[in-house]
Amino acid sequence: MSRIAIIAAMPGELKPLVKGWKSLPTGQRFVYKWTATFGDNECVAVCAGMGADAATRAFAQAEKDGPLDAVLSIGWVGALQNEGFPGEFFIPNIVVNAQTGERFTLAERDKPVVLVTTTHVANEAEKRRLAATYGGSVVDMESAAVARLAQMHGIPVCCMKITTDEVSARLPDLNPFIDRMGQMKMGRFIAHVLVRPKYWAALSRLGKASSAGADHIAGALPDLLARLTLQDFNELNRTGLIPDW
Repeated sequence: MSRIAIIAAMPGELKPLVKGWKSLPTGQRFVYKWTATFGDNECVAVCAGMGADAATRAFAQAEKDGPLDAVLSIGWVGALQNEGFPGEFFIPNIVVNAQTGERFTLAERDKPVVLVTTTHVANEAEKRRLAATYGGSVVDMESAAVARLAQMHGIPVCCMKITTDEVSARLPDLNPFIDRMGQMKMGRFIAHVLVRPKYWAALSRLGKASSAGADHIAGALPDLLARLTLQDFNELNRTGLIPDW
């Protein structure tokens, strides 16, 4: 039996997927873990917050009960290209760490799809810079850390991401409301935006896209996990497609 880790940032990214899974104690604040078996695969899903440090905590928690054979990095991303739209699904084959320039090629592809990982939530100007500098299609805060950890352990990794906001989305700066543990300070954030109606429409679209995106990934994964082999990871990265989906 293979052990597959599913790493996300926030509980909302995993909630539809892990419905009915067994919840496991972690002994760590803001670190959540669930497990289930699909076919010959034992799956463990973990989230610990936004950013590289949180992704590292999640990965460590995933392998706490035994060595991992593969890892999926799933969840929400922002679009970097003008044609990107909320709800668009991506399996990137290249992950770039924007802080260090480190580049992880998960598979060769005729038309590369690049996911850029940053240390903070990127605004419109930075999104456009990341697209121009790296040829990036989407941006997140965790995938480069997950890719590096998987590489260090010699196991395959695949990223399955869904966009929640377009390049020009008129969103408030989220960074002041993310604490050192990678958690959103929701009370402060809500108080901030309640008196700034210019953000309400974009935040409403973001919320709807995030919820729909999590449902979309959850709908794809169970059947895939039941038949996924370690050799399939390279094929997913090479084609960017989930077979029969």
